[in-house]
Amino acid sequence: MTTLAAFQDAFAGALLGGVPRDAAVARLAAQPGFAVYRNTVLKGGIDALQANFPSVARLVGGEWFRAAAAVFVRSELPAHPTLLDYGAGFPAFLRDFAPAAGLPYLADVARLDRMWNEAHVAADAKPLEPGRLAALDPQRMARTRLRPHPATRWRWFEAVPAYTLWSRSRAGEGEVGEVEWQGEGALLTRPFGEVRHATLDRVGVTFLDACARGAGVEEAAVAALAAGAPADLSALVRRLLEAGAFAALESIDDPEGSR
Repeated sequence: MTTLAAFQDAFAGALLGGVPRDAAVARLAAQPGFAVYRNTVLKGGIDALQANFPSVARLVGGEWFRAAAAVFVRSELPAHPTLLDYGAGFPAFLRDFAPAAGLPYLADVARLDRMWNEAHVAADAKPLEPGRLAALDPQRMARTRLRPHPATRWRWFEAVPAYTLWSRSRAGEGEVGEVEWQGEGALLTRPFGEVRHATLDRVGVTFLDACARGAGVEEAAVAALAAGAPADLSALVRRLLEAGAFAALESIDDPEGSR
């Protein structure tokens, strides 16, 4: 007896153009309406990708994007009905997609589109008020860690000015234009319902990485300073707090005592 999972796998394979081995699926695939359904599913996936990766689509043009998206959809159908979340594997696909070999920035621009989507749909949380950290004495601050906001996303792009390219495209520019070709970092937050974004240097990315690992403020600061040129850490932390990058303070000695 064919299990439901096996039937679903065979059905998905037929949608992607494979020859169905399941007899019931083969009968369905032979129906004239199945081709219409297949085209509807593929178009839905392509439309969702174009909506979820607007910066990529604007940089390469609609025709190129939809051709690439069609290849991706045939390899990875949506896993659930919420198409807003579709395309988790699209940046990696673009990295290895031969026609994109001359566009070394494209996969990273796609990652930033994906980060924007993740920030947009992340759980709500009240951002940490900047004064809360400043009110701590040095001894307590050393035993405190900052918990990133659920909507905060950040990344360092080693060799590509991904943030500049992405933010220009996001703002409506379809041409790359003159760009200083160097690594960049990006910060995306959603403190009050609207996704905000800004550039972030390697020190800031390293600081947030350490906070996400559960490091205390002091340990995160040491890691950040080791990552690059001397920085004004006070100004960095203030900027991150004002951007809404954190949701709570936690005591290292009492993780449940967040505040």
